[in-house]
Amino acid sequence: MNIVLLGAPGAGKGTQAKKLVSEFGVAHISTGDILRAAVKNQTELGKQAQKYMDVGDLVPDQLIIDMMKERLKEDDAQKGFILDGFPRTTAQADALKEMLDGLGKTLEAALQIEVDFDTIIKRLSSRRTCRDCGHIGTASEESCTVCGGEMYQRDDDKPETIKNRLDVYAKQTAPLIDYYKDKNLLVTVNGDQDVEDVYKDVKEAIK
Repeated sequence: MNIVLLGAPGAGKGTQAKKLVSEFGVAHISTGDILRAAVKNQTELGKQAQKYMDVGDLVPDQLIIDMMKERLKEDDAQKGFILDGFPRTTAQADALKEMLDGLGKTLEAALQIEVDFDTIIKRLSSRRTCRDCGHIGTASEESCTVCGGEMYQRDDDKPETIKNRLDVYAKQTAPLIDYYKDKNLLVTVNGDQDVEDVYKDVKEAIK
């Protein structure tokens, strides 16, 4: 299974990816997780990426492409992968095809999870993250239900940043839908359902 997950920030891509990984044992490669770890550890990539992430802009293509070239060579990706957050532009999609050709791999599907933007704003602005373990919860959780750590609202989950992220998505990332449709790789599911119902549709779509 080699697939790309498409959808606006907050559409539920990460949740569905984790369920696929648990059932099928493939690698979940999330550029968001990798970038946030780099920022937290203040690596050179992290320092360069932080100024873009803090205002909800996309990290420049070349930074992401260089990172993904190395990640796709790692052992766990050899059994299959789910790309979550990459590619985000058609230039990145072209670079991904070039990478996969070089590795002797092919992309099997581009899975689009569709959710209304108003729903996403409500969903993300109520989200809270644990400072210690990274668990994602809601504003109703005063402390982390996993480790007891402090829950806080990430800058990119604040309403004004969310709106900017969605604008960026619509302008720069949405063209990927047409890109993969033209290549007969696009499959779409309704993400505005219960998580288990979405997952059922996801498995049917990529079967």
